[in-house]
Amino acid sequence: MIASRTPVSLHNLLVAGGHRRRCVGGGCGSRKRGRVQRRHLTQALESLWRHTPRPAPPAAVARGEANPSWKPPPLENPAFEEYYKEQRIVREEEWGDFISVLRNPLPATFRINASSQFCKDICSKLENDFKRYLESEVSDEYGEDAAKPLPWYPGNLAWHLNFSRKQLRKNQALESFHEFLKHESEVGNITRQEAVSMVPPLFLNIQPDHHILDMCAAPGSKTFQLLEMIHQSKEPSLLPTALVVANDANAQRCDLLIHNTKRMCTANLVVTNHEAQNFPDCCLANDPSEIYRNDCKPQRLEFDRVLCDVPCSGDGTIRKGHDMWRKWNSGMGNALHLLQVDISMRGIALLKVGGRMVYSTCSMNPVENEAVIAELLRRSGTSIELLDVSNELPELVRRPGLSTWKVKDRGSWFHNHEDIPYDRKNVILPSMFPSSEGQSMCENIEVNTDSNRSFSRNFNSEKTSQVCYTNGVSNSNSTKHFDSTSNSMSSNFPLHRCMRIVPHDQDTGAFFIAVIRKLSPLNEGQKEEVTKTEHILSTDRALNFHEESQSETVPPGKTAMHQQKIGFEVLDDDEPLEDQKKICIDGCTSKDNLSKVSLVSGDVKNDQAESGNKMKLQGQCKWIGVDPVLFFKDVTVIKSIVSFFGINISFPLEGHLVTRSADTDNARRIYYVSKSVQKILQLNVQVGEQLKIASIGLKMFERHRSKDGCPCAYRLSYEGLPLLLPYITKRILCASPNDFLRLLQYRTVNFAHFIDARFGEEAASLLPGCCVVILHEGHQHLDLDSITMDPTTIAIVCWRGKATLNAMVSPPDRKELVERITHRFGFKAFKVEEDENPQQED
Repeated sequence: MIASRTPVSLHNLLVAGGHRRRCVGGGCGSRKRGRVQRRHLTQALESLWRHTPRPAPPAAVARGEANPSWKPPPLENPAFEEYYKEQRIVREEEWGDFISVLRNPLPATFRINASSQFCKDICSKLENDFKRYLESEVSDEYGEDAAKPLPWYPGNLAWHLNFSRKQLRKNQALESFHEFLKHESEVGNITRQEAVSMVPPLFLNIQPDHHILDMCAAPGSKTFQLLEMIHQSKEPSLLPTALVVANDANAQRCDLLIHNTKRMCTANLVVTNHEAQNFPDCCLANDPSEIYRNDCKPQRLEFDRVLCDVPCSGDGTIRKGHDMWRKWNSGMGNALHLLQVDISMRGIALLKVGGRMVYSTCSMNPVENEAVIAELLRRSGTSIELLDVSNELPELVRRPGLSTWKVKDRGSWFHNHEDIPYDRKNVILPSMFPSSEGQSMCENIEVNTDSNRSFSRNFNSEKTSQVCYTNGVSNSNSTKHFDSTSNSMSSNFPLHRCMRIVPHDQDTGAFFIAVIRKLSPLNEGQKEEVTKTEHILSTDRALNFHEESQSETVPPGKTAMHQQKIGFEVLDDDEPLEDQKKICIDGCTSKDNLSKVSLVSGDVKNDQAESGNKMKLQGQCKWIGVDPVLFFKDVTVIKSIVSFFGINISFPLEGHLVTRSADTDNARRIYYVSKSVQKILQLNVQVGEQLKIASIGLKMFERHRSKDGCPCAYRLSYEGLPLLLPYITKRILCASPNDFLRLLQYRTVNFAHFIDARFGEEAASLLPGCCVVILHEGHQHLDLDSITMDPTTIAIVCWRGKATLNAMVSPPDRKELVERITHRFGFKAFKVEEDENPQQED
């Protein structure tokens, strides 16, 4: 309770503050006393604001019960319905089912990590425990199959729930299931992800040796899925040869990406921070013919697979983001079209010949989907092909892409670019309309970039030349195809090979997917000319969109959309809507020095020349505010670690250890990278650090500050233990399930308090320092040589102190291990006796 006090007037406090300032200025007090008085004034104001009584609104008011006339916001938008009816994304007779499903909550879905150590245990618990529990408790409310595997996802690893995330949180009968999902998601055993968001990585057809680029990776659910695939295909106790480069343009979203992918504990991931449309190629060879002269040393950064999940308007997620009903307008898709094309073209340029790229959006708008694919096919000509993947994932219900659509601008519909008003031709581009293979990429358009932003239909010869191509060849004449039923222009590209997932087919969100294969290198001359043209177009359009982005149904100042930045992207992770809004707005409005991040391929030679003339000092980084990535080459320290833990020589350490500390002699953390990541790092150093690396590698060793007399300056990290465990031959202890659980329960246990006295004696006989405790079944003591180290082995990192053994495992991981052990060994509500609580030491 707050004690009663004499009311203090804010006016009196301010007057007193002004009097204090006059006294200080006039010599009434010293300078130090003035600072004290200023602090007291601030504290008094904070106290006044903090303790001012404010009646809390009753629960009935918060629920709207006090106001009978209150109603939830209507889930309708006439412009939305009119737009998609006109685009004919579904047949007229099924429009009622389509719009009805959009107004229903989105069912929750999640995916089990196939590479997790406890994958089988989790699948067993879901099928045997929770599935039966849900059938008995909530079958009347949510049906008999309240939880069931998605039939199209391989291995029954993805699950569909008949209730939404909100219902999962609010229903008391689902509380235990909700806690299970939260905990398993926290430790990385499952990923809570929308069902349609899981589809694009499946069409990449990933192989064990592939290099994969995720161009717009944050928040990281698809990146995590890619990592699962490459680790699932590897042999036990071996690192996969594949790697994943996860990129995002926004630094804050990169932090979210790093946080979500850390649960995977992988040495095959590189997180970069670049604008996707300007992702560097790190080309080392001056002559393109020299790129493939040596397979062991790559001359250019290229990828076997590219995932291009571009920023989009996000209206396919309208079931979980009901605010989209109010915010949606047709200009959102138009604003992002050019950015989506630029990102996709960059992805094709980075793709190896014979490689596969998947383009995807969570939007239903054909301007963001089929129009982008048609533009890629026009620009690339015979260098790429749109694949027919109808025979892959046959149980996934999908619809073919559209071949006819229209463009809406400022309330008017347009069938072709010639009908666009003169002053809007720089905003509504020719590539937004369907056209045939014979149609030119662009008309004779001129962009004037002066202050009044005027626009002409003929290119200014002083700024750029006319660029009109048909399959890579200049062309001024084109043939257009029209749909006789709607008078709309139709494309003769095989856009029916694209895939549309509509909500009412499988009770999901909406998604668009297209699979592209690269047949030959792109025409470099064509790429350069188109890049120049697009740069002038985008410069002019950015200024126009800044003023006109709210031209239809959204009130001014309510949306933060800048098509040259992140755009209006809806996250594919199942995160709270408010958190998604904050991340999206931050990505759109914050500067983040992204202008310093972007690199164009034309700067490669300059960077190489500068790196050759000016040798950078050890520890310096090209990117401001980013820790350097340095190879750890202290042979003395490496030998000390190998000797102390008895690491087998078959596990390579030298050349695979990196640190982010400029002072490598006192590095706090040492990370391990796979061989494929090592080659990328070496190439990046040779080309002058063109890659801005935000995160890399698996934390393997950490410097300790113990004064117990440990001869090794570094201890093992729990994150890297599964990878290193099969190669460790020293400082290993074998514990019974009871003693192992005791360590997890109390974290710090005295040697004398272990149930197995022999285990306590073995722990006491070790030198002080880091050690590994392995769980083994049964009471018979086993020799270390007789223990088989495999992926199912459960082990933790511990510290042997003066008289105690300390488990160096985080609370979520300890909780997970306790649940797994009790489930595996059949313990019921295992507890350590309270009167035997050991003394804990830090």
